[in-house]
Amino acid sequence: MKHDLKRGALLLASATFFTAALNALQKLTGSTLPALEIIFFRNLFSLPFVLLIAARTGIVLKTDHFGGHVLRSVVGLISMIMVVITVTRLPLAEQQVLSYTQPLFLVLLSIPLLHERPSLQRWVAVSIGFSGVIVVALGKGLLHGAGTAVPSWAYFVALAQGAVGALTTMQIRQLSATEASTTIALWQAILMTLMTALPLPFIWTTPGMTEAACLVAVGAFAGIAQVLQTEAFASAQVSAIGPFAYSGLLWAALIGWFGFGEIPGIAMVIGGLLIIGSGVWMLRHDRPAKQKAVAEGTMDAATGTPP
Repeated sequence: MKHDLKRGALLLASATFFTAALNALQKLTGSTLPALEIIFFRNLFSLPFVLLIAARTGIVLKTDHFGGHVLRSVVGLISMIMVVITVTRLPLAEQQVLSYTQPLFLVLLSIPLLHERPSLQRWVAVSIGFSGVIVVALGKGLLHGAGTAVPSWAYFVALAQGAVGALTTMQIRQLSATEASTTIALWQAILMTLMTALPLPFIWTTPGMTEAACLVAVGAFAGIAQVLQTEAFASAQVSAIGPFAYSGLLWAALIGWFGFGEIPGIAMVIGGLLIIGSGVWMLRHDRPAKQKAVAEGTMDAATGTPP
C-alpha cells in the first residue's frame, strides 16, 4: 500500500471537520431532544456509510465473539451519551480538548487490562496531559472565555468520556485479533441502532423540521467522518498522520466561536496545548518501535499492521 502523507493528512483533517460539525448539531438538538433519540438517528443514518465501507472488502457478519460485540457496543453507547451531554453544556472547543485525553487513559488502562509496563516517557506524557486537563477545568473567571456559566460536573463527565472512549478502543483492539474491522463496525452500527430503538417509545420527543434535518445530518456526518478516517489510515502510517487528528480542535473552536459565540479562553488554549502536546509526544515515541518492527519484518511499513 502506497504511503501518501498528503492524502492521508488531508482526509484525516477533513474527518475531524465533520466530527466537529456533528458535535455542533448534537449541541443544537441536545437541549430539546433526549440523548438516546439523537444517538439512535446518528447510528441509523450512518449505517449506509458503514455498509459502503464494508462492501469494498465484503460484508461479513459471521462472528464467534458476539458477546464481545455486544459489550463493545454498550460501552460505545455510554461514550456517545456522554458526548451529547458534554457538548450540550460545554463550549465545543473545551469538549474537544478534553476528548483528547483518550490516549492518556489508554496508557493507564493498559496496565491492569493488558499487563503492559509504560515507559518513563509515556508517564511524563501522561503527567503533562493531565496537567492540561486541570488547566482547562479550573481556568474559569479571568482565564475563561466569554459565554454562559458552565457546570463543574460537565468537566468530570467529559473527562470520564475520555476514559470510556479509551476502554472502547481497547475492546476494538481485542476484537481485531480475530475479527475484521468492517465486521466490528457493522455490528457496532447495528447493535447501537437496536439498543437505542428499544427505549424510543418511552422517551420519544417529536422533532421539528429543523431538528429533523439536524438529526439526518448528524448521522450523515458521522458516516462521512468514518469513511474519511478509514481512507486516511489506509493512505499513510498512523504515526505520520496521527497529529492531524488534533485539527479537530481548530474546527471546534471556529464553529463554537462563529456559531455559538464561544470565545476560547486563555486556559483552554494553554490546557489544549499541553494535552495535544502529550498526545503528539506519545505518537512520536511509538515511531521508533514501529520502525524496528518493520525492519525485522514483523510489521507492514504502510499500514502499521502485521504483514
